[in-house]
Amino acid sequence: MNEDFVEKAQYDATEDVETSSASLQVVRMKQKVLRLLGAAGVETDGIDRVPEDEREDTHGLGMFTIWMSGLISLTAIPFGMLGQQSFTLTVDHTIATALGFIIIGCACAGFIATLGPQLGMRTMIITRYSFGYWGGAIIALLNVVTQMGFSVIAIILAGQVLYNLNSNLPLVVGVVITSYNVCISTTIFEDILTSFQLLHHYERYAWLVMIAIFIMMLSLGGKAGYDFNAQKSLEDPAGLLRASDVLSYGAIMFSAPASLAPMCADYNCRLPPKTSKTKVFMLTFFGVLIGMMIITILGALLMAVPSYSDAYIAGGPAMVLSKVFEPWKAGGDFILVLITLSAVGNNIPNTYSTALSMQALLPPFRQVPRPFWVIITFAMYTAIGVAGREHIVDILNNFLSIATFWFIIVFEEHMIFRRKHGLLGGYDVEVYDTPSKLPIGIAAIVTSCCSVAGAVVGMAQIWYVGPIAAKFGGFGGDVGFELAGAFAAVLYPGLRYLEIKRFGI
Repeated sequence: MNEDFVEKAQYDATEDVETSSASLQVVRMKQKVLRLLGAAGVETDGIDRVPEDEREDTHGLGMFTIWMSGLISLTAIPFGMLGQQSFTLTVDHTIATALGFIIIGCACAGFIATLGPQLGMRTMIITRYSFGYWGGAIIALLNVVTQMGFSVIAIILAGQVLYNLNSNLPLVVGVVITSYNVCISTTIFEDILTSFQLLHHYERYAWLVMIAIFIMMLSLGGKAGYDFNAQKSLEDPAGLLRASDVLSYGAIMFSAPASLAPMCADYNCRLPPKTSKTKVFMLTFFGVLIGMMIITILGALLMAVPSYSDAYIAGGPAMVLSKVFEPWKAGGDFILVLITLSAVGNNIPNTYSTALSMQALLPPFRQVPRPFWVIITFAMYTAIGVAGREHIVDILNNFLSIATFWFIIVFEEHMIFRRKHGLLGGYDVEVYDTPSKLPIGIAAIVTSCCSVAGAVVGMAQIWYVGPIAAKFGGFGGDVGFELAGAFAAVLYPGLRYLEIKRFGI
């Protein structure tokens, strides 16, 4: 692939004899950069489609471990704590609510993962077949924002843990250290090792260390004293108020796994097209589900310890972790450092896919090799993390995802219009980068706007409560993603049918 990419650049430089000298200099500079990157083994194909003859079936089990291992980390533990601390739910109601909504998000991730082997394309490129070229760029931009949210949570939390270990280390420095480690790791694992062998090998075993640490945490919690009845007196009574708590917490727990969907095909596009769809779906689904539930249950159980709950109120999730390992002194500090390193494994997929989304924004961006976008991504979420380092709980409570309306549109496009006997009968995989041969995107854009309107009237966030959400009383019940999904499901088929009849694609 690297040789083909360089040859293409060489052809572009010589095909037009009237090209200006300035343009030739730019092309020659690009050739030199690509040669250097290719010689170093860096992946240079970026968002190009992977042809069938270049697919390798080398990481079947990796479809499971890359998601499970990435989620069994420091980053996702706070999601399990929110049920009791922010929404007054008891431990059992927290776990039950999380399970129900996480399953929905996992199904979204599993379906998108199946499109990678079928089409050999990255997720944001597949999006162009419903949103069009420029509509797809808008979705890519929104995906950058979503993945930044996950990345920022990781580096802030890791930075706070390091700060609690040594108050002489400024929190800003802790955030920057974690972010820098992510940048270096992403470049090594996914840009230099083009077929992801080392990444999948790492993820296959990294979760074992974290599971061992989690068992230690649960054991220490037992010594500190679990009190599963402490939260019952604080929980809202059954009825609309409790329903609002369940819906609002559920919206966050849906968004966490669903936000992985816009990057699931990125890691499967190198698999052969005949790879079993059921296998891809199930491995992705259970990889995300098991990873999310393990850390959600851990976070919920830790909040059943009164002293840990007090630590959360005093200093957030990072203070809880410090309190857990406080009895072990220096040994506990060492384990906390290991836990912060897990944030690196969590952020590698986010950073990689964010860089791909940036390449999909504008035609010139595609010409910039992805390793440079990794560095830019690192700089962006480091700056955001430094600015928001004191507000991780607010970031968690306002965690949103584009997944609902985007997923419904891509799903219906595939199942209704791109199926074998549908109006379009499949995908013309050769036109993925030709705007004139892709859909106009009017149907998808109009549907998205209406879906966003549905989300707004149904959302319940710290900064805004929609009129429908307010009907539940209290702080409102967040039904934003449900309304957004319903609007998209109803509107898109009809609008897309009219678009195809009018424009032919």
